[in-house]
Amino acid sequence: MPGFKLTLGFTLLYLALIVLIPLGGLFVQSAKLGWEGFWNVVVEERVLGALRLSFVTALVAAAINAVMGLILAWVLVRYKFPGRRFIDALVDLPFALPTAVAGIALATLYAPNGWIGSLLEPLGIKIAYTPTGIVIALIFIGLPFVVRTVQPVLEELDKELEEAAATLGATRWQTISRVLLPTVTPALLTGFALALARAVGEYGSVIFIAGNIPYVSEIAPLLIVIRLEEFDYQGATAVAVAMLLISFALLFFINAIQVWNRRRIGHG
Repeated sequence: MPGFKLTLGFTLLYLALIVLIPLGGLFVQSAKLGWEGFWNVVVEERVLGALRLSFVTALVAAAINAVMGLILAWVLVRYKFPGRRFIDALVDLPFALPTAVAGIALATLYAPNGWIGSLLEPLGIKIAYTPTGIVIALIFIGLPFVVRTVQPVLEELDKELEEAAATLGATRWQTISRVLLPTVTPALLTGFALALARAVGEYGSVIFIAGNIPYVSEIAPLLIVIRLEEFDYQGATAVAVAMLLISFALLFFINAIQVWNRRRIGHG
C-alpha cells in the first residue's frame, strides 16, 4: 500500500507519545514501591473501599445507560414527534458541558435543600452525598456514549425486517429478541464499554455530589488526587495502576463477549 510505512510509523509514534509512554511512567513510578509496598497500598481498607465504589457505581450506571440509551435511541429513530430534534440535541449536552458544572448542577438539584432533594427528604430518600448520587452523575455523563453508538445501527435497520417477522407470526417480544437485539447487541456492548470507561475515571461531575466521605462516598480518582496533594506520588500511581489493571480486565471481558456474540451470529 502506498505510504503504508510512513502512516504506520506516524501512528505508532503518536500512540507511544500519547498512550504508551504515560502508562509506562505509571508502572515505573509505582514499581519504586516494590511488589510488597504496592500490594500494601492497594489492599488498604480506604483504597479498597474507593476502588469498590468507583467500579460498582460505574458498572451500575453503564448498565442503566445501556437499557435507557437503547430505548432513547429507538424512540429518536423510529418516532416523529414535536421536539424530537431538541431532545436529540440534548443528548450531546454532557459532551459539551464542563463536568464540574454538571456536578454543581446535580448537587444543587439533589441536595437536601435542592429542588428535587427537598421533595425526597421527607420520604427518607437521600441522593446527594451518597453512592446513589454518584450513580446519577455517572448516568448523566455516560448516556450519550450509548445513544450515539446505537443510533446509527438502528437507523440502518430496515423496518421490513420487523414487518417480515410480524407476517410470519412473531410476537413483538420475539421480534425484539430475535431480530432487533442480535443486530444491535455489538453496538450496545460498545456503548456500554465506552460509558463504563468514562464512568470509572470520572472526577469533575462526581466530587460535588459525592460528598467525598471516606469509606462511604469517596471515589478512587479523588483518592489519587489526595495522595498527589500529600506528595505521595508512589501511592497515587499505585492506586492508578490498580484502576488501570481492573479497567483493562473489564474491557477485555466485554470485548470477549463481543467476539463470542459475532461468532454466534455468524454460525447462526
